[in-house]
Amino acid sequence: MKGFHRENLRFSLCGLNCGLCPMHLNRNCPGCGGGEGNQSCAIAACSLQHGAVAFCFQCTEFPCEKYAHIDDFDSFITHRNQKADLEKAKRIGIDAYCAEQAEKSELLNFLLSNYNDGRRKNLFCIAVNLLDTAEIKRILRQLSAHTELNSAALKEKAAYAAALFQDAANQHGMEWKLRKKASRP
Repeated sequence: MKGFHRENLRFSLCGLNCGLCPMHLNRNCPGCGGGEGNQSCAIAACSLQHGAVAFCFQCTEFPCEKYAHIDDFDSFITHRNQKADLEKAKRIGIDAYCAEQAEKSELLNFLLSNYNDGRRKNLFCIAVNLLDTAEIKRILRQLSAHTELNSAALKEKAAYAAALFQDAANQHGMEWKLRKKASRP
């Protein structure tokens, strides 16, 4: 969108964790406001109309009607915590929030480098996005403690990691699949 540029390309204006998105990781998306040729975005246009706030929570009208159902459906990344993540960033401060996201990005990169068999990227992206850092680290300790995995094939390591994340999802009542909006007939 013309005139819309951001310094922070890992946490979007509207609360998406771009740094944990498979599209961003594959370099198919520069992140919110990163580079020329960004797609038109109603929230970016709204930001420009409201003094070019860096994050929606900085707007005096937040949360506005644009956030009424923003967590209902997903795109390439989960939107489930979008509004809650903005509220958390507002509460703890953007620097602290971004530090947490940087740590999550490191954990995600470790998972992708060591446990992705080519079929687990979306699962790991969603899991790291939705679980808190302590839970992710607990799962990584379990993986590390399972020494038989050191000599296992990547497919086995990936399946075991996926099972641990699925167990965590079940314990927290979470689903790892992206929720797509039903298409109209």
